[in-house]
Amino acid sequence: MNPATPHRASLTVLVALAAIAVVAGLVAGSPMLERLMPRLPAVPTTNLAVGIAAVGVVAVAIWGVVRLARAARTRARRNALASTVRGELSCGIRNRLLVRRLNELLDDAGGVRLGARFSIVVDELGVAFWNGGGRPQRAAHFPWREVRNIRADSMVVGGSVEHVLVLRVRHNGSSIELPIILSAGRFGRYAMSDAPFFAVVRSWKAKHRAALAAEGLELPPLTAPIPVIRPEVAAAARR
Repeated sequence: MNPATPHRASLTVLVALAAIAVVAGLVAGSPMLERLMPRLPAVPTTNLAVGIAAVGVVAVAIWGVVRLARAARTRARRNALASTVRGELSCGIRNRLLVRRLNELLDDAGGVRLGARFSIVVDELGVAFWNGGGRPQRAAHFPWREVRNIRADSMVVGGSVEHVLVLRVRHNGSSIELPIILSAGRFGRYAMSDAPFFAVVRSWKAKHRAALAAEGLELPPLTAPIPVIRPEVAAAARR
């Protein structure tokens, strides 16, 4: 189990209790509020609107700073990995199912943690998940001999269906599928899709087969070819 899960559950319970307490207080104190409201001085509508607008601007500014800090951290980690490791670099988007299955698969006393955006290095040694910024920290690693299958699939994220790369790994006697959502890496886009996504899947599959062949191990069965979806074809299919 992800170590952050009990904390999130406790926080959810505390927020729910606080909301119940606020509602109960409002209900119990409604007679007093009805007597007090006429005595309060009138609040100018203009000042109220300005205050609400100011709060909105501050909220947007904080959100922007958080997004910029996250992007800078991701960029620093990617640059650090590119200069120290050999292999294909991808950016993954954390999802609860992936974190849960990683913790089921790995016997880690501290639990496996992934950042909201984490890096994936695929090289001749296997598949590795990395966290951190300018000093990356490896969160998990699976050698190619433990990878059983790589395939493309889809999953519902929020209100949309996104492409997901499924990595089946056998580790410590357990065989579990890890759903990996790849980041599009572009402003305004969430997950990688269409031709770039399938190109990554094909590349991982080729590296997997090459590594197993180099060790003289049995190769996974060939599956149907992954389609190359061009932008104009995808646009026509959505009409």
